[in-house]
This record gives sequence, C-alpha cells and structure tokens, in this order.
Amino acid sequence: MFIRIPKFRQACVAVLLFVSTAGVVAAPDEMPVFQLTAKDGRFIPETVEVPAGKKFKLVVNNEGPGPEEFESHELNREKVIPAGKKADILLGPLKPGTYSFFGEFHPKTAKGQIVAK
Repeated sequence: MFIRIPKFRQACVAVLLFVSTAGVVAAPDEMPVFQLTAKDGRFIPETVEVPAGKKFKLVVNNEGPGPEEFESHELNREKVIPAGKKADILLGPLKPGTYSFFGEFHPKTAKGQIVAK
C-alpha cells in the first residue's frame, strides 16, 4: 500500500525523524577525557585510572623541549607528539586490568600505566 504525502509534509516528517534520531549518536562530551603530560622525560601522572568497558580519550600534552612518543604494546598505540603540542588518543573499551605505556624517546624514565576499573 502506497500513501501519498504532500511534499511539505514529507519535509516535516524528514525533519522530525532527523531531530528525534539525532540524540542516538553519543555526544563527544560524553566520552571521558583524561589528561597526561610529558615533561622532563616523564609522564605525569604515571597512573591514569579509567572506567573499564567504556571508550575514552587520552589527551597527551608534551611540555618538553623535544618530541615524545606515547607507546603501548598492550594498547597497540604509538603516537609522536612534537614539543609544545597535544595529541588525542582514543582508547577502549578496555577490560579491567593494567596496561603499561612508555615514552620512546625516554624509555627508562617516561613510564606509566592505565588502570581500567
């Protein structure tokens, strides 16, 4: 069965459908954001606690004089952050546990962990 709807009503229905489904997509504000600073060959804080089972954003701010690389074999991530710049790293959802990371340019001192609870 085919129902004929005038063009004006078609447009109204399309707008209503768009507005009613627009809330289905999660707003970026809903994703938890965690800050990590690379400075003086170290990551601050060394431990970042995140919610298990939920995607999150890690913002790495490099305050050092040279580049630093956020690297984690367990999280399958590598990201070089130039001096004075920030990088967003999307992660998760993670199972509960501890995931280590390090700075490729300072592997002995730039170490940390993400703890998913």
